Amino acid sequence: MVNSSHEAMHRIFQEDPGIFTRTFRTLGIPFPDTVEVSVLTTDLTETQPLERRLDTLLRVETADGRPYLLAVESQGKKDPAKPSSWTYYLAHLNAKYGIDPVLLVVCQDESTARWAGRPIRIGPPEWPSLTVRPLALGPHNVPAVTDPSMAARDVPLATFSAITHGKDPNAAAILEALATALKTVDEETAIIFGELTELGLGNTPAAQIWRDLMAIDLSFFRSESSQRLRAEGKAEGKAEAVLTILERRGITVRDGVRSRILGCGDVEALDNWLGDALTATTAEELFTEA
Repeated sequence: MVNSSHEAMHRIFQEDPGIFTRTFRTLGIPFPDTVEVSVLTTDLTETQPLERRLDTLLRVETADGRPYLLAVESQGKKDPAKPSSWTYYLAHLNAKYGIDPVLLVVCQDESTARWAGRPIRIGPPEWPSLTVRPLALGPHNVPAVTDPSMAARDVPLATFSAITHGKDPNAAAILEALATALKTVDEETAIIFGELTELGLGNTPAAQIWRDLMAIDLSFFRSESSQRLRAEGKAEGKAEAVLTILERRGITVRDGVRSRILGCGDVEALDNWLGDALTATTAEELFTEA
């Protein structure tokens, strides 16, 4: 199932396609400088009713005049069906556009990345007819950008670092560096890469760290996401306060009542419950209309 983390891991290449070249140069793969990029359709469906769709497909124009297609796939776990799909994608792209394709697979854990980066050989072992060599990125080969000044020099790479290292113990340092770097760029750029980070982290433990960082009242960062997070944080604090008062007064709080209080995002209602909690004789009284 496609989720927000999946989307962010490949969409970042649409926001800054040059990140591909910069990242792989750190791995010793000298792709030529990018001079222009076009976003192409990701639909690879043929006349038969079988849908095949990439995550992101870019046409990259290079300084040496040799364009290539960059096919980006986000991969959350090992999938035995993917190697045959990737082989099909590359053969079809080459036939359709007449341009050499490159397959990039983006992962959030080293095991999946190493699996995705293995050569795919089609044919008998004595004579493989076709060999596919995906380029796989994961926490084992994407730099961990923990220096705020380095993150500020390349915000897209710092964002990509944060996403791919979302499950690492060192994630907090990477996210703090990125949060500091976002203060050095314009508001639109901060919104784009801040929210891409939130999407890319998905439900990893690092996601809460990032939400806490973004909940800080930063004047430059006024995205809907940040405003929502600040409001949610305020409501959550008031809900906890209501429960604390009731419990310290020795009032029983049933599971249904607790869930209703913790699930409430209306700050005004929580303020009313906070006052009523000081005098109520039962927790259910909080919900009684005056």
